[in-house]
Amino acid sequence: MKYQTNRKALILLADGTIFYGKAVGDKEGTAFGEVCFNTGMTGYQEIFTDPSYFGQLMVTTNAHIGNYGGNNDETESGSVKIAGLICRNFSYNYSRTRVDESLQSFLDKNNLFAISDVDTRALVSYIRDNGAMNAVISTDVDNIEALKKQLANVPDMNGLELASKVSTKEPYFFGDENASYKVAALDLGIKKNILRNMVSRDIYIKVFPYNATFEEMESWNPDGYFLSNGPGDPDPLKQVIETTKNILAADKPLFGICLGHQIIALANGISTFKMHHGHRGINHPVMNHVSGKGEITSQNHGFSVNYEEAKSNANLEVTHQHLNDNTVMGLRMKDKACFSVQYHPEAGPGPNDATYLFDEFIGLMKKKTA
Repeated sequence: MKYQTNRKALILLADGTIFYGKAVGDKEGTAFGEVCFNTGMTGYQEIFTDPSYFGQLMVTTNAHIGNYGGNNDETESGSVKIAGLICRNFSYNYSRTRVDESLQSFLDKNNLFAISDVDTRALVSYIRDNGAMNAVISTDVDNIEALKKQLANVPDMNGLELASKVSTKEPYFFGDENASYKVAALDLGIKKNILRNMVSRDIYIKVFPYNATFEEMESWNPDGYFLSNGPGDPDPLKQVIETTKNILAADKPLFGICLGHQIIALANGISTFKMHHGHRGINHPVMNHVSGKGEITSQNHGFSVNYEEAKSNANLEVTHQHLNDNTVMGLRMKDKACFSVQYHPEAGPGPNDATYLFDEFIGLMKKKTA
């Protein structure tokens, strides 16, 4: 086993707090973003490539990262989307049969700066107490004042539109063109496994850029519409909200996940807000008020739908709630073929409690085409 030497590095939070660590690999680097944490024990490659994490510095709470290498089939997009990685122990050596390369090689190919040997328990505890905030990770440990000045110019996530940064530039197709159903998907930062789940249910998908109009999507004559997950604040996405209103006015089957869920709320006049530190992990408990059952879900979001406004809206039903903080996890319109969830039913980190939602989407389209 090769002995690994690493440069000193630091994490500087927007409030001036500093945590120290070491750079992964023999490299210098600096990266800015909002610091957040994910509690998953596995799935680091899926996390790093999830477009919903665009612009964020990811703290992994699991002590070992990289120990099972990297696999080309375990990416959720074409590249790494996080702004930087913060971990406790980075494994340069890995052990798994289904592996294409080391995680270090994967991160190097994607030009991602990462730091390890950080007291991540203390850092996560600090974020939980003080909230998510902008931060910088850097090997430039002797120029803290300069880093502070640069950090002060990084835009706050609240009010920040990021879907345009990760959306496809041109429409593309996914699946079998002879499938039973056609779905027009609005790409706000869509994950590959959402597309795979739909294709496995006999759906042919045309994925449109985030700023596509209802008329552009409707010209393909789809059986249903889908609003994807994605990064940033949903409120600035005014054109997407207007497109959603047009889909609802036409009474077309509509399914939204994560950012798509928040867009559906905004299209119904319900506000969203930035959470203290968000939900990010693979074992979040959710109560399904329709079935009366609890579900173990995978989540990744820093914004949420206003519960009181959703509850008092005569056209909507709150179908799911988080059991830890009672935040809105699911909505259904009473007079339209429309529903949404805040969590990620396509994610299968072990539990597959929520995959039935894709079948419910099929059910809506069946009713409309019957």
